[in-house]
Amino acid sequence: MLLHIVARGRIGRSPEAELVDRYLKRLSWPVRMTELPDTGGKMPAVEGATRIVMLDETGENLPSRVLAERLGVWRDDGIREARFLIGAADGFGDAERAQAHLLLSFGRATWPHMMARAMLAEQLWRAASILANHPYHREG
Repeated sequence: MLLHIVARGRIGRSPEAELVDRYLKRLSWPVRMTELPDTGGKMPAVEGATRIVMLDETGENLPSRVLAERLGVWRDDGIREARFLIGAADGFGDAERAQAHLLLSFGRATWPHMMARAMLAEQLWRAASILANHPYHREG
């Protein structure tokens, strides 16, 4: 299953970009990153075998193992792509949220978009590690 991150704004050369690259390179799953302008520009079209995950402050704050299980179910059900959307500074509107299969939050704190990308990349690596029974993830 393709893990596709679609994010508003350019990350450029930054410490956050280095973190994103570090985790995405470790993934054994195929990964794609698409950057869009901060405003305007359409999100890539969604096919039937795609699941949409929006990073949104109103979303679920899932434990890593639960996110891994959700991705594992989608993969095992033949879903071809899990698309992770990171919006602009104003986030997503209600109509956009209604199209998501999962609204995902990284807690109640407000995170800069570049940090959200790095956190997402790490969580995707962690999820893949959990599904592969790799000892990277530890629960307390």
